Amino acid sequence: MSEKKEIQVGGQAVIEGVMMRGPKYIATAIRRADKSIEIKKEEFESITKKKKILGFPFIRGFVSLIEMMIIGFKTLSFSASRFEMDFEESEEEKKKPKKEKSAKREKTEEVFSYIIAFGLAFLLFAFLPYQIAEWMKLGKENIYFNLFAGSIRIVFFVLYIWIISFMKDVKRLFQYHGAEHKSVFAYENESALDSDSVQKFSTFHPRCGTSFIFFVLLISIMIFSIVDTLVAKRFGAPSVLLRLAYHFMLMPFISGISYEVLKLSGKKINNPFVKIMTAPGLALQHITTQPPDDEQIEIAVIAMKSALELDISEYENIVMLES
Repeated sequence: MSEKKEIQVGGQAVIEGVMMRGPKYIATAIRRADKSIEIKKEEFESITKKKKILGFPFIRGFVSLIEMMIIGFKTLSFSASRFEMDFEESEEEKKKPKKEKSAKREKTEEVFSYIIAFGLAFLLFAFLPYQIAEWMKLGKENIYFNLFAGSIRIVFFVLYIWIISFMKDVKRLFQYHGAEHKSVFAYENESALDSDSVQKFSTFHPRCGTSFIFFVLLISIMIFSIVDTLVAKRFGAPSVLLRLAYHFMLMPFISGISYEVLKLSGKKINNPFVKIMTAPGLALQHITTQPPDDEQIEIAVIAMKSALELDISEYENIVMLES
């Protein structure tokens, strides 16, 4: 196998752009309103490489998840700031009186938005599924309880993704997600990294974060059922709040297992069992990835080349920000 194929690259869609992560760099390419391309590139080395113990199997998964969440928030904030700047500079907005917000007010609004988002996530994907299972009198049937609550959680998750997919801005985000996947596929297959070549590849990739979420949802049903059975035998049927408490503490372990399964699926994609495991995540990508246009492909390719230290001199109107 060539060195190129051994290097794994991946990323995420952001507002009007794509973030890509290579072995040494993270690069985010944004399409600005004036059609220029702004690239933010920074060095990155995972703490799993720096601290040997954090790189052990089942530990590295949770650590990598936290790292990618932090990177994801930062890159989304970067793309959102550029989108806001373009919006404020539009001709239509120039005619309107601007209300200046203090830095403190902006920070407060940002904090409240995060609180609301996490609160809604907790309600939909944690408390409500368990409470509904409790209302169904399944509290003493640990396997059925977790099968039912897990199924409700999956239904809520799919419905949420499907509903927001109708929003114009989210649809564009999903198109950039498709561009990211096509570009990764093209690189992995050693194809030319141009719009015509990249467009030939699929938007459905087995190593997507969507598949990871499904692994977490499915594996958690099995692990929670086993733990609940052990707890019930020792202390009796746990309450909803108690289940939530120790299930939450089990998430690092579950995410670690899910990470290993995801890595294995990327290497053994033709294995029949792996195909079954990855099928739900790939099916959901019919919603979370949409066919991109050539300009979106261009952004994804530029982000990838920047992250991999490949030549991007052929592209015009690029603004490079390095940190």
